[in-house]
Amino acid sequence: MQRREMWLAYMMLAPTFAIILMIVAGPLLANFWISFKPVQLADLRPPAVLMNERMRGNPEAAGDAATLEYRMRNSSQDEEIRDVVVLDEIPEGFTVTELPEGCAVEGMQLTCSLGTVEPRWRDRLSIEGTVSAAYLEADRPERDSEPVVSGDANNILTNFDFTLENFQRIFDADEFWSVLRVTFYYTIFGTGGALVLGLFAAQLLNTSFKGRGFLRGLFLFPYVSPVIAVAFTWLVLFDPFSGTVNALLTKMGVVADPVNFFGQRAIEFSVFGMSFEFPLALTTVIAFEAWRYFPLSFLFILARMQSINSDMYEAAEMDGATPLQQFWYLSLPQLMGILSVLFLLRFIWTFNKFDDIFLLTGGNAGTRTLTVDVYEQGFALSNLGAGAAVAVVVFVVLVTFATLFIKFTPKEEGL
Repeated sequence: MQRREMWLAYMMLAPTFAIILMIVAGPLLANFWISFKPVQLADLRPPAVLMNERMRGNPEAAGDAATLEYRMRNSSQDEEIRDVVVLDEIPEGFTVTELPEGCAVEGMQLTCSLGTVEPRWRDRLSIEGTVSAAYLEADRPERDSEPVVSGDANNILTNFDFTLENFQRIFDADEFWSVLRVTFYYTIFGTGGALVLGLFAAQLLNTSFKGRGFLRGLFLFPYVSPVIAVAFTWLVLFDPFSGTVNALLTKMGVVADPVNFFGQRAIEFSVFGMSFEFPLALTTVIAFEAWRYFPLSFLFILARMQSINSDMYEAAEMDGATPLQQFWYLSLPQLMGILSVLFLLRFIWTFNKFDDIFLLTGGNAGTRTLTVDVYEQGFALSNLGAGAAVAVVVFVVLVTFATLFIKFTPKEEGL
């Protein structure tokens, strides 16, 4: 009985599982498929013969000569199309007098066999004939039927020819490894900054005081605001010519000239005679990332703090423990579980982040990450195969990181 009920439950849930699998696995498998093919943006449409039909000759009376013309071209620049056949209906009132080679008329049905057409092929089919009064009375009867073109072509998206060319291209490029380093730098420091800010905010608002509810709502502002609005606000505040931040820094004498926070790649400085470069634009983007997403960490950490029994804090205070000692030895061990989960989630989300960087810098000034590289390869350079290959690298890195993190991260007791 229990086994039958189990199988019945599986059968009832099978459609749901299938739909979820299609939603999740479908795009993922398609991305892997495209990454092993030299697909350009133009290859999204399979090769086809494009055709334009029109009547030439401007006949004015019954019996006048006219030409039914078909202008055709191969949409592909690289692929031939085999066994091309054109089917159309002869317009009412048009009598065919001469047919080009390969064409035949049966009743009112026109059939033209063109064979194989080469890449970039262009040609015209001219059907000579005369018109009757019925044709002249009708309003452009040649438009009553659309010509149908059939043919067989090699579709790079659906064939089974695979190549490692895309991966070789991205791994051989020096900029890929630079972009990968920037991505890890941005992800690690952006994730860490969001967690640290969230931890401090949660610690601050964990105690009861007047106006705490208002501050909690205010702290959520960066997270709930539209990203395009807050990104534009930061661009205005840090503008080198009219921004408030630069105006304050120059008035206070901190800097002599305005600083282009989002446009300057690095600032050089020396310590003990050694020169260093500080990645200014990337650090500013990381600061934006930490500021925008710390409220999520703040909410989860605060909820976990409020669930901790206060008796042990009272006992520790009676034993003379300082607030810092209470936090380090009591609060932090209790928070390790939620901090681990938040770090994993924020690492994955930040590693995949595209809109923040694209809106702030467009990937310029040393802020180009793998997700921006996916966009530039796939759409700016029209190389969808290379863009998909970079996306596969992102997927592999995140799966590897998540697996190792879950395996080796210590869990909070009771979780």
